[in-house]
Amino acid sequence: MTKVLKYLKKYWVLILMITGLLFLNAQAELALPDYMSTIINTGIQNGGVEDSVMSVISDTTYQQITIFMDESDKEYVDTMYELTAFDDLTIKQQKQYPDASSLYVLKSHSNSERETLKQIFQEPLFFTYVFKNIENYEQLSEEGKEFLSQFPEGMSIFDVLSMMPKEQIDDILDEMLVTVRAMGSTALDVVNATAIKSEYASLGRDVDQMQLTYIAQIGLLMLAVALVGSIASIMVGFLSARIGGDLSRRLRKDTFEKIQHFSISEFNNFSTASLITRTTNDIQQIQNVVTMCLRIVIYAPIMGIGALIKVMNSSANMSWIIALTIAILLFVIIIVFMIVLPKFKIVQKLVDRLNLVMRENLSGMLVIRAFGKEKTRQETFEKANRDITDLNMFVNRVMNVIMPMMNFILSCIMLLIVWVGAKNIDLGTLNIGDMMAFMQYSMQIIMAFIMIAMIFVMIPRASVAATRVFEVLETNVSIIDPQNPKTFDEDKKGFVEFKNVEFSYPGAEEAVLHDINFTAKPGQMTAFIGSTGSGKSTLINLIMRFYDVSGGQIVIDGVNIKEVTQKELRQKIGLVPQANTLFKGTIASNLRFGDKNATIEDLKKASAIAQATEFIESKEDGYDALIAQGGTNVSGGQKQRISIARAITKKPEIYIFDDSFSALDFKTDAALRAAMNQLLKETDSTMLLVGQRISSIMNAEQIIVLDNGRIVGKGTHKELLTTCEVYKEIAYSQLSKEELENDE
Repeated sequence: MTKVLKYLKKYWVLILMITGLLFLNAQAELALPDYMSTIINTGIQNGGVEDSVMSVISDTTYQQITIFMDESDKEYVDTMYELTAFDDLTIKQQKQYPDASSLYVLKSHSNSERETLKQIFQEPLFFTYVFKNIENYEQLSEEGKEFLSQFPEGMSIFDVLSMMPKEQIDDILDEMLVTVRAMGSTALDVVNATAIKSEYASLGRDVDQMQLTYIAQIGLLMLAVALVGSIASIMVGFLSARIGGDLSRRLRKDTFEKIQHFSISEFNNFSTASLITRTTNDIQQIQNVVTMCLRIVIYAPIMGIGALIKVMNSSANMSWIIALTIAILLFVIIIVFMIVLPKFKIVQKLVDRLNLVMRENLSGMLVIRAFGKEKTRQETFEKANRDITDLNMFVNRVMNVIMPMMNFILSCIMLLIVWVGAKNIDLGTLNIGDMMAFMQYSMQIIMAFIMIAMIFVMIPRASVAATRVFEVLETNVSIIDPQNPKTFDEDKKGFVEFKNVEFSYPGAEEAVLHDINFTAKPGQMTAFIGSTGSGKSTLINLIMRFYDVSGGQIVIDGVNIKEVTQKELRQKIGLVPQANTLFKGTIASNLRFGDKNATIEDLKKASAIAQATEFIESKEDGYDALIAQGGTNVSGGQKQRISIARAITKKPEIYIFDDSFSALDFKTDAALRAAMNQLLKETDSTMLLVGQRISSIMNAEQIIVLDNGRIVGKGTHKELLTTCEVYKEIAYSQLSKEELENDE
């Protein structure tokens, strides 16, 4: 996969954008539990009161609260609040507190100053609320009522406390502080919120509306944050899909171009089925993983670490639950990896095998039917299909176990959090909203681990696929163009010379061709004949440089073909291979394969020479008649004639026909050879012809007889009948003595 990273360098700007968007998305996701906690704790539980600091305080309540403050705290509070008459209040404040006469209004302040005020107000506000409730006789016991009846008429408990020395007040409060601190900070905040709402209500404020307004504000803020996160997520999906799709396009393009430069030697190292799988399925695996990695590999750590920091900084003392969760998840993931990873390395090989069997069945359909082997081939396919199915089912079953296990672990963790959190709530050390936020953050941590686990399960399979793709991309091509190519000598145009040529296939112990020497001249036909396996087609492949010679040299137009570019070499040659291949399109598009600028007159002339005019013009659409893939909608003879016309349309210097007349009847063969001889004289082209039939080559100016990779005869038909036993045997096996004598 490290090699894939080199391809991703091109997209570094987009990847930076994705990283930024993922960070924004993660921050939005991490903020939502906090907002939910705020709605529950402050909006619902505390009625919209954020903390113990009041924005306005009545004169009476202000005096009551300061009774319980130290002198330093009182002085600080006095600097933070300003006594303001009702008429001097802002219009908004007058509407909010219509029953007030004068108010202590909180001045502008910083966050640090507000934190200081919260600490100062927390306990005095609580004591004020408690003592106010003590003054409510209906809620007191008989002893409490008797105690208050001892005060002079019209004097409140706050009047009494204000006259008491500070030390005496502290003694009274010390006993109460034991109870207060046992309640926990959260319970104290709830009581203080109730006290503040009571104060605001006494000043005429609609506390219910205040609560609804606060919840609506936080809710709208949550919607805005969620919307930002959603937009960021959509953009990440778009950009990651764009990168993944473009990456796979480049990989397919580079792989295809690499394969186009393969010699036959490299093709022998990879099966066609394997190359198809590598170009399609393997690259698709890489694309999927890259797309998922861009969306998850960056996002999951940000989310997991962010949620972990939030948990560690929360007031909930349950971090040990997260540690336990992570340990369990790691154990499960490692076990799954140990089971699944080795299987992924086998999957792609089985896909190759399935493709190979399928291609064999399709290409060999007629042979299979002719020999009645449908059942045998069906069993072969069924075995390949069953092998890959069983392996995929095993892998998928193991992978499918992950999500139920993760959900079970998640459910257990949620129960544990609720159980431990309920105890802390009961002790007053934890708010309900904080517990809900802790649950959300725990879920985010677990989901981050699940996402990373899924990616690490996909990466090994993609890694295998990447290895297979880069095996093709990094294959050293044995036939390459020279760094300083030469140009052909126009004075020797059309000359093809073999000088002491030897050739052996890679890895073979013996050479296929030995000491091949001959010269083919322009305006002449040079024919090759010999038994099957004598090296005729191999010799043709050497001219086209599909293979490179092992010894000696091949010279065309006075230049060694290794010293010119392959493109320039092949532009001089018009090849009609042994296996004729037509491409999907029209007859005209196939004929123009060698010369895209050929006119309709050029096509007609080439077709006439190839004896293809009659059947082409008999079609309703003529040269625009459709050709199916592989030329399956035309006969073997028609396909061969179109292939010959295609080579003629190119107007090359050298024509090579590799047993290209075998599907033609004798009449058509004779007419075609006569037309080709006329073409050679007109264009002064060179013709190399590999034939199996004596009748196709007997008029050649030079016939070369091959036997076991060696030249055993060279000359005209008449000369070879008297000088070459091999040629003589072939000739008499095909034609009678009378026919040969007549031809002579």
